[in-house]
Amino acid sequence: MSSFPSTLAMGAYALPPDPEAFLQSLDFDKSQGLLPAVVQHVNTGAVLMLGYLNAEALRRTFESGLVHFFSRSRQRIWMKGESSGNTLALQAIRADCDRDSLLVQVLPKGPVCHTGEETCWGAASAGTLQRLEQRLVSRMTTSDTEKSYTARLVAAGLPRIAQKVGEEGVECALAAVVGTPQALAGEAADLLYHLTLLLHQRGLSLNEVWEVLEERALKRG
Repeated sequence: MSSFPSTLAMGAYALPPDPEAFLQSLDFDKSQGLLPAVVQHVNTGAVLMLGYLNAEALRRTFESGLVHFFSRSRQRIWMKGESSGNTLALQAIRADCDRDSLLVQVLPKGPVCHTGEETCWGAASAGTLQRLEQRLVSRMTTSDTEKSYTARLVAAGLPRIAQKVGEEGVECALAAVVGTPQALAGEAADLLYHLTLLLHQRGLSLNEVWEVLEERALKRG
């Protein structure tokens, strides 16, 4: 096992080039063969759930590209979504500094929690911008253009969305110069909304913007 399936995308922290070497570097002994894994949405940064993996569950995750866990109550390996269909597609993984816990970044297919919520902590586990992004993505796929402004913009195409970003940018700048603080806040909210939509239409997310900002901050010190 020397590489991941070719369908896996490169995430924020990338995937280890040698999965078996990565697995062997982990400290499974500290917690009786199990590692806690924080599962995070790769695009929004929302914390989705907490699970546990043993070495075999991790191997199956690497081999299939879909996240597997070890159930402590049932004492068996299970794939998230094996009955519901709400799978977690692996995008990136890294260990913490002690090599005894994991951050697993995924693209979820459907709700993650068995209650039907998007996360096991409810929608509040994501920040305001992340919740905006989640709602926006869900509305992008609706065909009801009469009720959904987002769907109408998507149907109008990328040039129209880009035009709206330009218009909102100008209105935001004007509000900063001649408007009230409340007016500026409102225009800034409009700009963030349309910019987020534009990013998604180009296959990007807010998470990738944060990465660029972090990279620039590190370079500038």
